[in-house]
Amino acid sequence: MTPTVDLVLLIAAHNEEAALPVLHPRLLAVAEAHGPGARIVYVDDGSRDGTWTLLSGFAEAQPARVGAIRLSRNFGKELALTAGLDHVPPGAAVVVLDADGQDPPELIPALVARWRAGAEVVFGRRTERHGEPLLKRATAAAFYRVINALSDTPIPRDTGDFRLIGPRAVEALRGLRERQRFMKGLFAWVGYRAEAFDYERAPRVAGASKFNYWRLWNLALEGITGFSTVPLRVATYVGLASALAAFLGGLWVIARTLLWGDPVAGWPSLMVVIAFLGGLQLMALGVIGEYLGRLYIEAKQRPLYLVDEARLPLG
Repeated sequence: MTPTVDLVLLIAAHNEEAALPVLHPRLLAVAEAHGPGARIVYVDDGSRDGTWTLLSGFAEAQPARVGAIRLSRNFGKELALTAGLDHVPPGAAVVVLDADGQDPPELIPALVARWRAGAEVVFGRRTERHGEPLLKRATAAAFYRVINALSDTPIPRDTGDFRLIGPRAVEALRGLRERQRFMKGLFAWVGYRAEAFDYERAPRVAGASKFNYWRLWNLALEGITGFSTVPLRVATYVGLASALAAFLGGLWVIARTLLWGDPVAGWPSLMVVIAFLGGLQLMALGVIGEYLGRLYIEAKQRPLYLVDEARLPLG
């Protein structure tokens, strides 16, 4: 009789051929210790190195325990995780981990214990981030504080993707089909009873991070524009304040000229004012453009991802 799948370890990988041989045995040990109902599912997000060769080899060696999905190209980590969640058997909880080994698989039993005690979501909260530069830690901390100040959906601070998601939350996430996705925000948006699990994040086991500061900046914009309209309101308020300041300034110039005969300021001050107001207008247009771009992408209704090949566990 085929055992019921109750736990899936989900890992999205992109060009991680150096880290996966170190991480996989640790994941396999955790899955085997959990019991016959545990599975490991990898998603290859359009890797150009030997990642898929490794993942398909893992699946062939353990066809009842390990599965691998290969996307047709690099869609990004958020959509790779979505692809994995879409292929999870009904009724199973999911533990999301990074492929770089920074989220210790050995902590998974503690997450499972919290879930069985009643929590639907157990998210890992980083108390230390070993192996990461000070600038990255500082910008990450600032981002979480900014987005929580702007968004109506509270996103736990100092958290990544490392978490256990219960079956009800997994089913709710499957129903969210927006194309520009910020998974940490979606994890928080579905709600349910959530608990924090403090841990120290380890350094990468091998290889180098695929997220540079430019990609992290774009991900931060996705998060802010996906979960807050405050930037649009700020643009409105800045425009109103600028218009009011310009009106009061104009009244002051007229009054000074009529009362004291002072000449109107020359072109240097005029150019400064024009440049300032023009900059504000372009900034406001940029903010509007970010939201309009999201609408444009959603309106095209393209598939979230395309699967090139899938080798899912037989059991």
